[in-house]
Amino acid sequence: MKPWLVSVSKRPCGWTENGCERTSPSAELRGHAAPPPLPASAEQSVWWRCSAEALDKDKEPRCHSVATYVMRRNPFAAEGCCQKGSRSALQELYNPTQKSLLCLCVCNVTTFITHSTVIVNSNMVFMLTSPPCPRSPTSSQVEFSRAALLHQARRDQVAETCRAHSATSRRRRVLTPSDLKHLVVDEDHELIYCYVPKVACTNWKRVMMVLGGRGKYTDPMEIPSNEAHVPSNLRTLNQYSIADINHRLKNYLKFLFVREPFERLVSAYRNKFTLRYNTSFHKRYGTKIVRRYRRNATAEALQSGADVKFAEFAEYLADPATRHEAPLNEHWQTVHALCHPCNVHYDLVGKYETLEEDADYVLRLAGVSDSLRFPSYAKSTRTTDQMTAMFFHNISAQQQQQLFQLYKLDFLMFNYSAPSYLKV
Repeated sequence: MKPWLVSVSKRPCGWTENGCERTSPSAELRGHAAPPPLPASAEQSVWWRCSAEALDKDKEPRCHSVATYVMRRNPFAAEGCCQKGSRSALQELYNPTQKSLLCLCVCNVTTFITHSTVIVNSNMVFMLTSPPCPRSPTSSQVEFSRAALLHQARRDQVAETCRAHSATSRRRRVLTPSDLKHLVVDEDHELIYCYVPKVACTNWKRVMMVLGGRGKYTDPMEIPSNEAHVPSNLRTLNQYSIADINHRLKNYLKFLFVREPFERLVSAYRNKFTLRYNTSFHKRYGTKIVRRYRRNATAEALQSGADVKFAEFAEYLADPATRHEAPLNEHWQTVHALCHPCNVHYDLVGKYETLEEDADYVLRLAGVSDSLRFPSYAKSTRTTDQMTAMFFHNISAQQQQQLFQLYKLDFLMFNYSAPSYLKV
């Protein structure tokens, strides 16, 4: 069925007089088995029914917008919102009271129609109440649309990399519930977040605890960092039945945050092997690394494992025996192995390099940006690209190439260039 668009008081901008006719909600809903509730003022308003063919062909851009009322918070799951297979820029209007989201496909950042209420008639044609189009979008609308286009480009990059990888891979990966233990679920706001260690995951876990805490927490920074990592404080997708997993993967808003792979790797090394208090990592991994890769190791180093060199850590990661023993620890495991983006189609791919803007976009889509802010972080202690280059200058060209091969898919999938310091 071709889409129709209904406007209150005035024809939607871009639609000609030909092809538009007066109507009313009662006329549109006649014969509807279970008509949706209408606002009291609906019958008193002037309504127009306009066919897609009524679009003024002389006006640019030559496309039409279609809106749909969705009873869920994930705009990307609404089949009627955009043409099948398309993920156009979205203008988001969330109504926390009705727990509904109105999503609108827009042609570019200068094309907007403002909205108030959406209803669906018995034939499921799309109806939109709309005042006249503004002459120009607001700055927040422009920023929101730009963010939507950016995330579309990131999704496309992931999809393209996955297609290329599947074409060259002999094995097709089928996920099991145990593969989904990094996907945190917030039922209240219908969100799924795949946490990646060393990519602001402590603060994101804090935010998810606030969102699902039912009043226990209101400020993410009230939550101690160690409490944010207690498994029982957050529910993960692997705890659901297969049917419930599939339902949530289809309908919830799914997002993850990524980081330049080598910068993330150096950050993990610094945190787990150069800080005195991380004795559990020293014992579990440090002693093994020293025993295998250090010649003439002292008895103290063999016992404590507290002084692992980055070159030894690199050799440990590049050694095929390491991956044959067990999966890599989550702090240096690849993002594609933690979050499975070729199997789980994420709606949003945030980046550590644009953390503040991307986090704000996620919270706006969740409808909580007015009441919740993503915590700021200490930039003085973070691992920088200059620091990463310094660590990589201290390992051999062979080790650099081995590490690049290990993380190559993450580089490609999330559009990170090979570092300039990489020895080829």
